[in-house]
Amino acid sequence: MASEIDMSRLDITQQNVAVEKALAATTNPRHRYLLKSYLRHRYLESAGRWQEILDPALTVDHPVYRFNLAGKSAFTLRGKEQVGALYGHWTATNQCIFYVEDEDVAVGDHMVIGRGIGYHQVLGSELAAEGLKVDPQAMYLKKSQIMMLWPYDDRCRLLGEDVWEFDTEKAGLFKLDPADVLTAQQSRQLLDPYIKPLELFDESLLPR
Repeated sequence: MASEIDMSRLDITQQNVAVEKALAATTNPRHRYLLKSYLRHRYLESAGRWQEILDPALTVDHPVYRFNLAGKSAFTLRGKEQVGALYGHWTATNQCIFYVEDEDVAVGDHMVIGRGIGYHQVLGSELAAEGLKVDPQAMYLKKSQIMMLWPYDDRCRLLGEDVWEFDTEKAGLFKLDPADVLTAQQSRQLLDPYIKPLELFDESLLPR
């Protein structure tokens, strides 16, 4: 069985091309630090290394994640326990896989914003539980046009995520050939070389 989408153009190691481009064009030290943190977070998430995301030096004690996605009721995760449970579930079920294309990224003193097309690898069984007519034994790629705003505090610690699907015109759902399904372990092997240590925050990076 062939996948219902051309997987040759989707490469998980290229998910942060737009972030790298923004970083290359940014000279402000605080903004560069935020972009590096954002870049590292996204790689860690898709590599299944979610525990490192919740490091107290990188994420506040009570992060708030807000999601507003097409076909679902808006929902909010509050605190590291709820956020970690979602990350852990995605990793355990190989749903931590995200591909990105046509993305633009911007950074300010207290936020990073990304806007683009995302592809999320999701279980058919979970889609079926939402009422979709899919093969519950299969894995799918869910295509969405997504806007993300990630706020940060003065010490560049993540306060949470605001994620919403702002346009369904380009949405899609594609059944994957089992050979095209990427496991969390495979993703980690691919992404580990791209995950660089983040230097310690110092007072010179405080907003002025």
